[in-house]
Amino acid sequence: MKASQFFISTLKEAPADAEIVSHKLMMRAGLIKRLGAGIYNYMPMGLRVIRKVERIIREEMDRAGAIELLMPVVQPAELWQETGRWDKMGPELLRVKDRHERDFVIQPTSEEVITDIARQELRSYRQLPKNFYHIQTKFRDERRPRFGVMRGREFTMKDAYSFDRDVEGAKKSYEAMYAAYCRIFDRLGLTYRAVAADTGAIGGDLSHEFQVIADTGEDAIVYCPESDYAANIELAEAVALIAERAAASQALEKTPTPGKSTCAEVAELLGLPLARTVKSLVMATDEKNDAGEVVGTQVWLLLVRGDHDLNEIKAGKLDGLKNGFRFATEAEIVEHFGCKPGYLGPIGTRKPVKVVADRTVANMSDFVCGANEADFHYTGVNWGRDLPEPDLVADIRNVVEGDPSPDGKGRLAIQRGIEVGHVFYLGTKYSKAMNATYLDETGKPRLMEMGCYGIGVTRILGAAIEQNHDERGIIWPDAMAPFTVVICPIGYDRSEEVRAAADRLHGELQALGVDVMLDDRGERPGAMFADWELIGIPHRVVISDRGLKDGKVEYQGRRDAQATAVAAGEVVAWLQGKLSV
Repeated sequence: MKASQFFISTLKEAPADAEIVSHKLMMRAGLIKRLGAGIYNYMPMGLRVIRKVERIIREEMDRAGAIELLMPVVQPAELWQETGRWDKMGPELLRVKDRHERDFVIQPTSEEVITDIARQELRSYRQLPKNFYHIQTKFRDERRPRFGVMRGREFTMKDAYSFDRDVEGAKKSYEAMYAAYCRIFDRLGLTYRAVAADTGAIGGDLSHEFQVIADTGEDAIVYCPESDYAANIELAEAVALIAERAAASQALEKTPTPGKSTCAEVAELLGLPLARTVKSLVMATDEKNDAGEVVGTQVWLLLVRGDHDLNEIKAGKLDGLKNGFRFATEAEIVEHFGCKPGYLGPIGTRKPVKVVADRTVANMSDFVCGANEADFHYTGVNWGRDLPEPDLVADIRNVVEGDPSPDGKGRLAIQRGIEVGHVFYLGTKYSKAMNATYLDETGKPRLMEMGCYGIGVTRILGAAIEQNHDERGIIWPDAMAPFTVVICPIGYDRSEEVRAAADRLHGELQALGVDVMLDDRGERPGAMFADWELIGIPHRVVISDRGLKDGKVEYQGRRDAQATAVAAGEVVAWLQGKLSV
């Protein structure tokens, strides 16, 4: 490809609305152009990257035995009503009507449609297992689209769905997809971690996220450097930091803490470590009748150590809270505790509350908590003596750096990541709702066991850039780069020797199947180099009259600090070594 035949549209400055590195660089490099909020045109340079990502995904999905099909972007509401997601999903699900006032959705995912296909086409155990996938446009009506392709409204995703006879078969399908995902991200040249994750709104049991490691990542990834343990912070198990509860050594005292409403302020006032304090969080669950009216409310008091944070995902899995909870209103708090937030605690509540203590809190002694009276806290608090044992002891906090690993093999570390893939074992969540059955060996109908597996194709571009960039621009891994090699001839429009050498190298590399760009625009060296460094081409060859007189050209990798002189007659072999062609 020659630059004069392509479309190159770089910018010196990023638009004012570009917030993060990947958004700025994709706009400046001419990979994307904004059409509307969270909606982008993928320009020729960006589309080349997408197609390379898709090719690797297709090759590994096919290798894993998945079968490609294509499901529509617009889907009838009836299928979503069958599973209940028409009502359960919020405004992110874009609902539309056709001219006949029939309801449709602009699909964010395709569980309903693929399950409909399966229940019609997969009738016998002999047809199982099957795994179908497609690469398709998705739409999620984000309230605040931001960060370019990282949190846009329209995006491209690969989603796959497996159908098996039983749990054992479904788990084999899951393992095959997990391995395929590892191969995909290995081939893309990304540094990533596969972490145990919460299944979220999509439902299911077994789940792993594939996170590209980047300092700007939205997700916190917990891992143990001494073992294979890794999990999203929402799921990472927090073990008790106190092995067993010590005997009480202090008397219970109601201590003045004027104007000190946070654990940190109280600890500083009393000259105590923050870890001696206990934080109180008040939740409520509503009991509703068939008409959806609230007929009763249960108040819950969740206790975590003062230096820890509540993990709402974990809390939402507890008996009594798993059907939904909310933060209690101030009126409910005053009614049950006789005090406004800031001085709350488990001793002397006005009305009964359900007390849930984090594992570490349950083993604390002589701790500090609110006294349910403004400007006062209790010190020297002990379970059993000063207040009843908690109604429930559970892991309800976020882990912190340095916590013991749950597998007992070291200490936990935390780093940031960007989710680019997710694999789920769904079980019968959707097959049951939509009556997707097959006939087993005895002729009896059985529900299919399902799994689903997604990769954010366009999101991978942003994640790769967040992980691979410098002050000059993008640094693409070879497998993703829009072009693998760029030839930069100095004086292409003025020197026959330079033009001939550049054209010859361009032809030789093309014949070898190398994705090569020849910049024949006649740009000044500084401007030409700046463009290709911004775009992020991994390998650059500079050809000049001065170099050719010495029988040399210059090679420079995108991460290299300096160029290397290479004999002009050996540059193809040199590049072959660099590219493993």
